[in-house]
Amino acid sequence: MMGTGDFGKLAAFVAIAEEGGFCHAAARLDLKPSALSHSLRSLEQKLGVRLIKRTTRSISLTEAGHALLRQIRPAFASIETAVETINDFRDHPAGMIRLSVPKTVAARVLTPKFRAFSDRYPDVTLEIAAENSFVDIVRQGFDAGIRLGESLERDMIAVRVTPDLNTAIVASPDYFSRFPPPKTPRDLHRHRCIGARQIASGALYRWEFEKNGRTLAVAVNGPLIMDDPDLMLAAALNGIGLAYSTEQHIGEHLASGRLIRVLEDWCPTYPGFFLYYPGHRQAPAALRALVDMLRL
Repeated sequence: MMGTGDFGKLAAFVAIAEEGGFCHAAARLDLKPSALSHSLRSLEQKLGVRLIKRTTRSISLTEAGHALLRQIRPAFASIETAVETINDFRDHPAGMIRLSVPKTVAARVLTPKFRAFSDRYPDVTLEIAAENSFVDIVRQGFDAGIRLGESLERDMIAVRVTPDLNTAIVASPDYFSRFPPPKTPRDLHRHRCIGARQIASGALYRWEFEKNGRTLAVAVNGPLIMDDPDLMLAAALNGIGLAYSTEQHIGEHLASGRLIRVLEDWCPTYPGFFLYYPGHRQAPAALRALVDMLRL
């Protein structure tokens, strides 16, 4: 028979199962991995079954573990929702909100809002993980993330935080003093292009173009490959080659003449960035406050 003291052990099991490992689960619960491992062993001994299969590199649920998780996960979600409703009775939202966002969005969308948000909600702490790779926010314990609209999964609630993005091909005046501007995307094979490595897949990004209903994806070559938009911009400013960017990212450099735009009539528009969070969970009051401040 399970007692009230076993609630923490069950919570530990749910965290390990959802996070896919002891380290992330320990961080989520603010415990040491060794304490979490002890809780799991104690729970398995009490139930008399193995719930999780462990190797040196990974974990996986046993059949009994899957069955238990299916039964108790809704109950824990209900408890979290019930506890969160207490925040509605406070004068101000409180707690920590963990966000996963691309570096450029952290700098250009979030940073300008930090002061106003912290002044208005002094009891809320924002923890920002600025990384360009696409992460599983549920598995890694984030409350929300910010990504391009085209990258979001359907079961997420998404709120627009930037306008649509207009792509732009740019290089410095120094570069164009040495190479003639391309007239069409097919001319790019004669140019030094700054490549973009896609972190999730490891593939090189093919530059995408569109004109009069015709689309092209061009595999470019050049002396430099990067995985960060700010570094690619710096390389273009230094005359290394052409960069694939957005008007929003390089607007000030276009205005100052430090960059020159080409192939503008071929450059498509994409959905902008959205803040997103799981649709099956009630958003904490602190997250709702952040959404209201960032929403366009």
